[in-house]
Amino acid sequence: MAFTVADYTVFVLLLVLSSAIGLFYALSGGRQRTVQEFLLANRSMSFLPVALSLLATFQSAVAILGVPAEIYRFGTEYWLLGCCYFLGLLIPAHVFIPVFYRLHLTSTYEYLELRFNKAVRVCGTVTFIFQMVIYMGVVLYAPALALNAVTQFDLWGAVLTMGLVCTLYTTLGGLKAVIWTDVFQTLVMFAGQLAVIVVGTVKVGSMGRVWQLAADQGKISGIDLNPDPFERHTFWTLSVGGVFMMLSLYGVNQAQVQRYLSSRTEQEAVLSCYAVFPCQQVVLCLSCLTGLVMFAYYQEHPLTAAQSQASSDQLVLYFVMDVLKDLPGLPGLFVACLFSGSLSTISSAFNSLATVTMEDLIHPYFPGLRESRATLLSKLLALSYGLLCLGMAYLSSMMGPMLQAAISIFGMVGGPLLGLFCLGMFFPCANPTGAIAGLAAGLAMAFWIGIGSLVSNLRAAPSALPLSNITDFPQASSLSTAIATTLLTSTPAPKRLSGLQKFYNLSYMWYSAHNSTTVILVGLLVSLLTGPTKGATVNPRTIYPVLPRLLCCLPQRYRERLSCGVVCSAEGDQSR
Repeated sequence: MAFTVADYTVFVLLLVLSSAIGLFYALSGGRQRTVQEFLLANRSMSFLPVALSLLATFQSAVAILGVPAEIYRFGTEYWLLGCCYFLGLLIPAHVFIPVFYRLHLTSTYEYLELRFNKAVRVCGTVTFIFQMVIYMGVVLYAPALALNAVTQFDLWGAVLTMGLVCTLYTTLGGLKAVIWTDVFQTLVMFAGQLAVIVVGTVKVGSMGRVWQLAADQGKISGIDLNPDPFERHTFWTLSVGGVFMMLSLYGVNQAQVQRYLSSRTEQEAVLSCYAVFPCQQVVLCLSCLTGLVMFAYYQEHPLTAAQSQASSDQLVLYFVMDVLKDLPGLPGLFVACLFSGSLSTISSAFNSLATVTMEDLIHPYFPGLRESRATLLSKLLALSYGLLCLGMAYLSSMMGPMLQAAISIFGMVGGPLLGLFCLGMFFPCANPTGAIAGLAAGLAMAFWIGIGSLVSNLRAAPSALPLSNITDFPQASSLSTAIATTLLTSTPAPKRLSGLQKFYNLSYMWYSAHNSTTVILVGLLVSLLTGPTKGATVNPRTIYPVLPRLLCCLPQRYRERLSCGVVCSAEGDQSR
């Protein structure tokens, strides 16, 4: 289906307004003349724009296509992911945010040097850069590929335009521009999904009719309480395993923590975390309803031969074109919605990568760098990462079957980084040697399971999957919500597996929990073998005494032992 002038107009408006926001903040206020303004918006943001930016950062185009595809194929069980949002946001609000905010950090990885040493900080930083550089090219290229396959929308025209526009407003306007474009793009995403749901529901008849057709075909799932961690989706994998995935995103990921740190007060930062909760539920609801409406629509309007051969992510686009084709401008609105997801995600990647590179790899070695030069260098770093993103998008086009592996890497790294921060924050006895050993063990475990699962799936597939079907692997799902809302479609694991094949079929929702636990256990073991850190040498502001607080009923002397001799500061002292 060809786009009309109205569709292209809506799409161009998205790009123009996004660029205009960047130019506005480049020419107003302090004009991005200091590092604090460019990287942290002068710590002046209120909670609502920060909350919407937190939401947009990992609500990528892969998620917008993937969740409806998941519901269409497997039913509504994925909707239970919403159960994990409460703890997944409550814990960052009351554990991670207070520690990070009171330390007056710019980069999350500064914490690792304060708690351990510079070597641990560099290891964490390099791991994050590796994760995000691979991710940002794929998140730009993959949706454009699916869109091109369905609509003939120019592939490289879209990739280059989006990449350059995003680089422009990120480099000129800094974090403040990124946050306010995220707000605008979030509203566009809501509008695009809502348009598809409303028009699709009208064409089916009513929402009651949609629900009835889905129920008749067994797509309305019950609550599966099976505790088996090898089952892809159950209540426990989604609501408990999902908590760890949320913590890896909203607790310790630089792109999110940087937004908390841009808040004008700690209370505003905590409020932003609370405000994300209902927004996440709305996003999940819209995505799941899109999948149900799509299923109901194709029950009454059979798929064409081309559509029946399409991958699930392409089928979402076919559905959008089918229901909106008679309404000029609305297909363009959905394309704008799709690319708003990409823009918000990659702009956050550029800004966070520029921040960690500047603060963790340049500032410590050039402490005398003048403010004007440091600011210019930060902008050049954002520009460089923007151009690198385009290069990674080009490499993604040449990867073929390796594209799935590149997507998987994003989800593999989040768990070990979460484990590293938890090791430092919750266990005062952990030492730098244990931290590095734990991170290495966690990454090794993550890649072992992740790549093993990917290879196992490839061998089980009767034929190679088309390149455009980038969502047909379990690990692809951790890409967006990583994203937790991308759980994209995969074939259910075969039954009666044993040995390593069984191990490789661990539900991807448990990856973060499994890998972060590996980091903590190995880190503690190595710390005890090499000599635990003495409590007197630990900065108490880097510790959150989780065990003494959870076991508050124990006698005082036992709680002091659990604190390993660290006397945690009072709330008032920590907030200095």
